[in-house]
Amino acid sequence: MNLFHKYKLSVVTIVYWFLLAYIIAALLWWFIALNKQNTVMTALRMEQLKKDDPYYFSSVEKISKGERLKTAQYLGEGLTFLVLILIGALFVYRAVRRQIKLSQQQQNFMMAVTHELKTPIAVAKLNLETLQKRKLEIEQQQKLINNTLQETDRLNTLCNNILLAAQLDAYDYIPTKTLIDFSNLIVTGSEEFKIRYAHRAIVTRIQNDIHINGEQLLLQMLLSNLIENALKYSPKEAAVKIELQQVENKIELKIIDQGPGIADSEKKKIFQKFYRTGNENVRKAKGTGLGLYLCSKIAQQHNGYISVTDNLPQGSIFTATFIV
Repeated sequence: MNLFHKYKLSVVTIVYWFLLAYIIAALLWWFIALNKQNTVMTALRMEQLKKDDPYYFSSVEKISKGERLKTAQYLGEGLTFLVLILIGALFVYRAVRRQIKLSQQQQNFMMAVTHELKTPIAVAKLNLETLQKRKLEIEQQQKLINNTLQETDRLNTLCNNILLAAQLDAYDYIPTKTLIDFSNLIVTGSEEFKIRYAHRAIVTRIQNDIHINGEQLLLQMLLSNLIENALKYSPKEAAVKIELQQVENKIELKIIDQGPGIADSEKKKIFQKFYRTGNENVRKAKGTGLGLYLCSKIAQQHNGYISVTDNLPQGSIFTATFIV
């Protein structure tokens, strides 16, 4: 049973195409059988004609014409059924394949999210138990408290991502937009990450006085997910750059990392829900496959889009572009 679940898509594909081949073969046999019967009936009609009949040749022509019309009818009906079967088969196959892949992605998501939830809870519990049972120096206490706060922030971000994804899918989320100082939002968000990840190099280049009509919570979530993503996949010694600029009617937020990069074939797929790239270096990292999907949705909610390009010689550049 476990082997079937592992190769479920392959098994379904083989069975599906076998059944489709059987249906097409049956349709072909049906055409051959009907056409053969048509030939036999024509021959019988020909035998019944009398050669001394003055209308003999016209009758032969009429019977031959009827045979050709029947053959054309069978051929036309067969081709029509074949086209309908192939179109229907294509739609069914794509729907089933998409559903199986979605099911597999959801299973992977459930395993990933379970791990993502358990880790900060376990760390926070351990830190609190340590504070409760041992008399520590003030500096050690502060270190444990800060660590616990970081884990609760991770937990809060994860819960917000899951909740927002569910609301967006159900079309229940209606953003409340106001004029926001986007420059200040990026500066504040970047400073929070510099404090949380004091051992990491985060470099900012932010243009002042850029304003955008949007919802602060969603834009903070977009920034947070992009920075988390960059920090997660970049080497610890490598810097993550955050750039914000406005050129005419376009606002561009760029998060530049020096991670393993993303293959061209994966660049559009990574913004799909639950999708995680096939790169093993990426799969080993923690993640649920929701962050970039939400970033794409949030950008769309703010009259924008998000894209990814290569950061030469290594890494990726995620660019959120907003039209104002």
